[in-house]
Amino acid sequence: MKRIYGVLESQFRRYYEKASKQSGDTRENLVLQVERRLDNVVYRLGFAVNRTTARQLVTHGHFLVNGKKVSIPSYKVRPGDVIEVKEKSRSIEPIKNAIEINKDKNRMPWVSVDYDNFKGVYERHPKLEEVIDLPVDVQAIIELYSR
Repeated sequence: MKRIYGVLESQFRRYYEKASKQSGDTRENLVLQVERRLDNVVYRLGFAVNRTTARQLVTHGHFLVNGKKVSIPSYKVRPGDVIEVKEKSRSIEPIKNAIEINKDKNRMPWVSVDYDNFKGVYERHPKLEEVIDLPVDVQAIIELYSR
């Protein structure tokens, strides 16, 4: 899971600690911690072909969240946040290629995207069962970190 989302050990441990202190299912809380990261949301919206590229694009300041430049990949996106590609960044190849590849693909149900305007909205938090492309046993991760 750390490798999939590009998160370092210390940061992932903090995500687990926070998830375990929240009410509700710790597995779902942990997945939510990594799914809310700006680099992941950029990837989920289809503005990058993978999370590594999304992380780099965010770090280089190519995205606005609610009209403000955010260059921190671990920035936590909230429901209703509008993520858009900066005007000057709309012509760069990695973003244009990603949009071309992802234009006809189904997006995750918790995000909506308007490729014509280079904007997307993080509509709501995902449920654990909706994150179908996560090939890990989250319960095993919880058990490992709870020791």
